[in-house]
Amino acid sequence: MAKTSNVKMSADGSAADITLTKPLNIDGTNVGALRMREPTVDDQLVHDLTNGSDAAREVEFMAKLCGLAPSNLRAMGLRDYRRVQEAFQLFID
Repeated sequence: MAKTSNVKMSADGSAADITLTKPLNIDGTNVGALRMREPTVDDQLVHDLTNGSDAAREVEFMAKLCGLAPSNLRAMGLRDYRRVQEAFQLFID
């Protein structure tokens, strides 16, 4: 099982669990961890065709992989967003 300090890959490699430094309020519920699914080729193609700045496109992409609205990720602290980016790296390294 691949593991970093705050991100753990599932045993089958299909998801990564991300422990947040502080809970994220999603629809009135405080969430202390996120699960990112493995991106597909189609996810990458849609991301590549999306308009906007690179940063905005990335937030939309990461939110989709975590099953969240982009506004949820925009509300999180940068330290936790870096963990989301770290989880994504596990799938492409």
